[in-house]
Amino acid sequence: MSKLLKIKIKSYKKNSGLLIPLNFNKNFPISVKRIFFIYGKINMYRGDHAHKKCTQIFFPISGKIELILEQKKKKKIIISSGKAEAIVVPKMVWCRLKFLKKNSIVAVICDKKYEFADYIERYKTFKKMISNYKSSF
Repeated sequence: MSKLLKIKIKSYKKNSGLLIPLNFNKNFPISVKRIFFIYGKINMYRGDHAHKKCTQIFFPISGKIELILEQKKKKKIIISSGKAEAIVVPKMVWCRLKFLKKNSIVAVICDKKYEFADYIERYKTFKKMISNYKSSF
């Protein structure tokens, strides 16, 4: 399993605005199978689950988010407001997303297609599963 990491995404600034392209080439950290967008209300949470197989990359489009991430006994909180960076969240990491600003939007890029069976939605189940999981979080 890979460690949690922030990745910088190259951006191009002009007087008219900012362009942030995502190129899904061999240098991108995952093989992309799905992208979705989450629109959040301030101080509300989304997520509260882990994935058995899926790695996700959280890319804040607007606003400001907080990712609360947990694996085994380690917990990390990452705050991001875009700025051409994204957060890679490996499989078997409990993830809770909080929206810190009004009208926040997050793009989530996944290396797996949606599969209901991939989700671990109960925290107790996750804690049992993760106790035997080798991690480098």
